[in-house]
Formats: sequence, C-alpha cells, structure tokens
Amino acid sequence: MRLWPLLPIALLVGCSDFLSPVESTPEPTEYEFNYWLLQRTYLYEDELAGLPEKGDSVQALYGALSDRYTRYVEPSRSEAVTESRNTSIITGDIGLEYMEDFRFEHPLFVYRVYPESPAAKAGVPKYGNIISINGTELKGEDAYSTFRAVFSQSADIVLEIAFDNSVTVYSMHRESIYAPTIFVDTIQGTEVISIREFKPNTIDREKGTYGELRNHLDSTKGDTSVRIIDLRGNPGGHVDQCIPMADLFVRAGTLSTRSWSTFDASGSRIHMQRSIHAKGGDPGESGKFIILANNGSASCAEIFIAAVRELTDIPVAGTTTYGKGIGQSAWTTVAGGLATITTLEFKTPNGNSYHKKGIVPDYPCKEGATISCAVDAIGTHFQKSLKKGYHGLHAQEPTILRLNSPDTAYSGGAWTENLLF
Repeated sequence: MRLWPLLPIALLVGCSDFLSPVESTPEPTEYEFNYWLLQRTYLYEDELAGLPEKGDSVQALYGALSDRYTRYVEPSRSEAVTESRNTSIITGDIGLEYMEDFRFEHPLFVYRVYPESPAAKAGVPKYGNIISINGTELKGEDAYSTFRAVFSQSADIVLEIAFDNSVTVYSMHRESIYAPTIFVDTIQGTEVISIREFKPNTIDREKGTYGELRNHLDSTKGDTSVRIIDLRGNPGGHVDQCIPMADLFVRAGTLSTRSWSTFDASGSRIHMQRSIHAKGGDPGESGKFIILANNGSASCAEIFIAAVRELTDIPVAGTTTYGKGIGQSAWTTVAGGLATITTLEFKTPNGNSYHKKGIVPDYPCKEGATISCAVDAIGTHFQKSLKKGYHGLHAQEPTILRLNSPDTAYSGGAWTENLLF
C-alpha cells in the first residue's frame, strides 16, 4: 500500500510554483487515510495487524479495535463534535441552573445565573423563587417537569420570581451562550470551587477553564481559609487546560509525563515522550485546599488530581476515581471527518499509572463523595473545627438541575490536537 507522508506533501503543495512537474501522488480514499493514520498512531500496536487494509466502511475499521475511545465521526457531524469538545456553548438557553426545595409551595429556585446570559442581562436574582413561567404556575412535585415543558415551547421566556419580599417579572429571549466551567459556592460555611470540565473556550474566550480558575484564585489570593476543589463527575477535557491548572497549585516538579505514537516527516511511526514541569509563583500555591473526587472524575481530571496530590500537601477526599490513564488525539481526515485515536499514556509525577485502577483518596468517604465528607476531611487534615449542618437554602448541597448543557457525548477524556514530532 502507498504511504502518505502528510507533512512532505503539504510542503510540496506550498512550493509548487518553484518545482518541476512530477508525478502526482493519488489522494487516498477516506478508508485508506484512516487505515494509514491508525497504523502510525494507535496506542495498542498489537491490534493493527488484524485490520483489513482495504475496505469501504470507515466505521467498521474503527469498530474492529478494542478501544472504545478510538472512534470516527462522519464529515457531516465533525464540526459540531469539534465545537462540543472545545467550547462550552449551549444553544437555546437563558443561562440559569435550578434547584428544588419542597418545603415551599413553589419549590423551584434559581441556583446559578450565568454571566453575560439573557438571565444575567435581565437581572434574574440568584436564589430567586420561580412562581411561574409564561403564565403557568409552578407548584408541587411536577414544578420542574412543567417548567421544562413550557420552556421548550417558546423562544421567549417570561419568569415571575419572588425574591427579597417582592415579586418581579423577567422577560428573556433564548440564545446560544457560553457556559462557565468553574463555579464558586459557599456550602456549610466552606468555599467550594467546582470544576466541571477542561475546555479551551468558555465564558473566558481567551483562556478557557484555566482562565476562569486563574481569575478566581487571583481575586482571592489572600484567602487563608481551607477551600474545596470539587472534581466530582468531571469527565476530563483538554490536557492543555488541566495540566496548567494543576500548575496553579504546584511550586516545582514534574506535573505529568506522557508517551505517545505519531509519525515523522517520512511517514514512519515513531514514539515520543514529554514531561511537563511546574513553574512557581502562581496564586494557588499559598492557599489551603482539599480535592473532592468520585468515580466520575476521569482522565484529565485525574491528571490534575495526581499532579496536585503528589507535588503538594493538598489531600484528596471522596471515592476512588474512574481510572483512565490514556488520552486521545483528534485528526481531521481527508474527507473532513474526525478521527479520534487513543495515542497517549499518562503517568503521575512519581511515575505511577492509574489506568484501570483509579486514584484512591487519602480520606475515603464511606457514604459517598459529599461536601460533608470533605468538610470532615478538612477537620482531620488541617486540625480545624468547622461548623457543619444545613442552615437554609444558601447552605444546602443541592441537586443542580440544568435544562440545557454543552453536548457531553464527545466531551471529557484527555484530548490533544494532532500530536506530531
């Protein structure tokens, strides 16, 4: 089979005005290109010999591999999937998250208001009690399902909200918005910094999730209290986000080591390794923190957890993490499809692998990874006596309700873009 050393071809095309005519190289079919790419980058080399060199179905080619993270997206869907990986865009929303408290006649409350959203521009208050939507009153156990049904039927949303002893009507139009990926709450008297994903383009258009976290740490640099970094349910994201974010807490040391397969300028398969080292002087280095994680904390979240845990005195509370110590590279194919191929292996700063094992917390939570358990761990680790218990709406650890969210079908993981040499 003819090999396509992609980089030399690109160079020849760019310099074609200065070259004598040569025999052109036939453009590969979509199947041939993906076969060629897998042969040079797929992590598990022992499976490659069994792949059929010729074929018509690219999906069947990828389906022959054992790794469920290696997959192919058709050209018609590749742009949407790439956007969902790289951004936190939500379509057709007003920028609110909700919670329920059935002690009240109208149990639906505003829990969060996204900056720059229609709700923020309208002045919707956090913790406001939602009385009605588009004239439909919201009562009892069906309040949220009624809200969802009415919301889905109109692009214009009118909310009647009780707050601070008055009732106000807020009119909004649903839009595509950038959701934050970092949220800061005070629960049981303790600041909780929730990191949902690691994305390069969020409410912070320039620096993504890293920028959101950096901005908060910069603004609270003198805070001497112990804070919780909540990574529960965080499926991961881009390594160019989670590794620099770990660096915000680490003064020195090797944050992460990755090894991967790629190809050189001649098209030959080569093996690479790279270690990322911390740089001192960041705002999280002087603070006191504890990490809260669970089985839903995976991949890039585990890179973050491992780096911070092994290179600082920040402990981990919760339950054992997911155990995904491999990562994927994303490639645009000749037909405009999207090839996502497992190419990477990650090791902790101490050279350990957590793949298929997970990271065991320093302070296990027998009843599940909860804020209460993290507060107990703070008391033990830092020998601090903290007030516990729920004291009204503001102190609860709620079940957060989201009408819309970024497309999570292809989110998470530990992504890189076209790792070459």
